[in-house]
Amino acid sequence: MTTDEVRALYETIKDKIIARIAFFKELWHNSTEEDIFRELAFCLLTPQSKARSADKAIKELLAKDLLFSDDAAAIAEVLNVVRFKNHKAQYIIDARRQFTTERGIELKKYINENEIINTRNWFFKNVKGIGLKEAGHFLRNIGFGECVAILDRHILKNLKLCGVIDEIPKSLPPKVYYDIEAKMLSFANNIGIPPDHLDFVFWYKEAGEVFK
Repeated sequence: MTTDEVRALYETIKDKIIARIAFFKELWHNSTEEDIFRELAFCLLTPQSKARSADKAIKELLAKDLLFSDDAAAIAEVLNVVRFKNHKAQYIIDARRQFTTERGIELKKYINENEIINTRNWFFKNVKGIGLKEAGHFLRNIGFGECVAILDRHILKNLKLCGVIDEIPKSLPPKVYYDIEAKMLSFANNIGIPPDHLDFVFWYKEAGEVFK
């Protein structure tokens, strides 16, 4: 895939990307704490699972009044559409407990709009079930994706096709993740596409939609 092909694809879906990112930013400004937790729970479900499946599971958990429940078995039953349902059910419960005070869920205060990299790294280090990819995905989905990369298989495949990386790593320990992230951000800057837009371009190329 050449840079000209990347730019050409970007132009065809640019309006959709702008609208989607505007939706995420609007979510942050007009959301409740529960809305933000919903996005965190969605990202807890995404490892080795399809985004659409994770979204379907979250909607069903909300419909059955289970997203904020302690019933791990009932949650896991809904999570049949994603992999590792039992572990992920417990991750959701643990995260909800972690961010719940006597006033209810308090998650927004952990998100520093001026220190997104540090915020991303804090979630990675402190929330069970969240890796660097999921932490970045969470922040992008609430409007803060400008300086983080979401290095899933779609993105890595296309970074290789574009010559940004020589090979797709077998694993992504933090040092490797940060190195590839820096290369992706530099590549985005060089071709004049915002990093969070470029993520959607690659994702659209593989999945055929601008989603989340």
